[in-house]
Amino acid sequence: MKTFLTLWNEAAVTSLGLFWTAFWAFGLGYLISSMIQVFVTRSRMKKGMGKASIGSVGLGTFFGFLSSSCSFAALSTTRSLFAKGAGLVPALAFMLSSTNLVVELGIIIALFLSWQFVLGEYLGGVLLILFMWAVVALTLPKGLEKKAREHARAKSGDDGDDDNPDWRSMIRSAEGWLKVARQYGMEWDMVWKDVSIGFTVAGIIAIFVPREFFQALFIDSGAAHPAFWQVLAQAVIGPIAAFFTFIGSMGNVPLAAVLFTNGVSFAGVMAFLFSDLVVFPVVRIQAGYYGWKMALYLVGVLLLALVATSVVLHYGFAAFDMLPTESAGRIMADRHFFAVDYTMFLNVAFAVMTGAFWLWKRRADRAAMDGHMDHGGGHEGMSHGSSSLGERLLFWFAMVAYVWLAGGVFVPLFAG
Repeated sequence: MKTFLTLWNEAAVTSLGLFWTAFWAFGLGYLISSMIQVFVTRSRMKKGMGKASIGSVGLGTFFGFLSSSCSFAALSTTRSLFAKGAGLVPALAFMLSSTNLVVELGIIIALFLSWQFVLGEYLGGVLLILFMWAVVALTLPKGLEKKAREHARAKSGDDGDDDNPDWRSMIRSAEGWLKVARQYGMEWDMVWKDVSIGFTVAGIIAIFVPREFFQALFIDSGAAHPAFWQVLAQAVIGPIAAFFTFIGSMGNVPLAAVLFTNGVSFAGVMAFLFSDLVVFPVVRIQAGYYGWKMALYLVGVLLLALVATSVVLHYGFAAFDMLPTESAGRIMADRHFFAVDYTMFLNVAFAVMTGAFWLWKRRADRAAMDGHMDHGGGHEGMSHGSSSLGERLLFWFAMVAYVWLAGGVFVPLFAG
């Protein structure tokens, strides 16, 4: 039997490994978000994605596919689009596309599960967008979108000025890229505590929480021919199980394979994988972007959409005799996070870019302070406020997470 110290080490390594896998996607998503903030004007965004139409929703879906990323980065880019004038439905289409119509996610699903789940992920991504559109069209409270946009603009530092120089001039100027560097730092400043806590908890759950817990969570898992109510119940429970893991489907694919091989239905597993945008850290970030009323509304919309999508996929695949068998769950016991592969090279590239942006911003802030002693622009990244009790608690939870990770990594040195 493994000792606590051994499990502690495995949990810490798993947390760091999951973050290592996702770091480059964070960097890419935040870079895209920052470029949108700096180079795209409100008028240009309203023209392309201002209202919910087939064209604007299709454009949002296409852009989301091109900028596929983890859920945290997708949230930031979506906020940028929405603050710049994109309609709520096209912006949400972008968010759902960039987190579900993801090439790297499909590859991981193929490794751990089967082609049916890969096809379900991509078809489901499209269905999620369609169901989301329908739910928003039927239920969006009057005035909520306007209030949420004002909140998003305030949080992003949007001063309402739409007279930016042509993007071609901005993208060739040092001033334009310094603005990108500043915005990039602000994006990280808004989520680093949530990310730190989320990945730490994910590693703890992956190692310390027994599989039986998740098996017991799903009603009648293992039934050969589940009734409709059983399929629906498991699709509803999928988001609950995902909530306990804190982070999105990229890190949850191995656990999804565990669930499927232990009898959870296709609908339950797909709902579990689709639930990366309704876990608590994501909801908290959404509340920071748009306010709690919009954040909770989005949770309701996404829950309805993902449950409906999962059930439709289940019975659609069943109609064509395409439901996967239990042997489709290929669980990998040994996960090698820190291999010399494309992830390592991408992480190194984005680490260098992040460091360069930070140094450039720091030097520019110092120069600005020397010239204008009362200029506070060098500290806008802290304007999101660590003054509230919630932010202070998150800061200390993040510090505890770092202590846990450091202790877990180095514990083998002292345990012999």
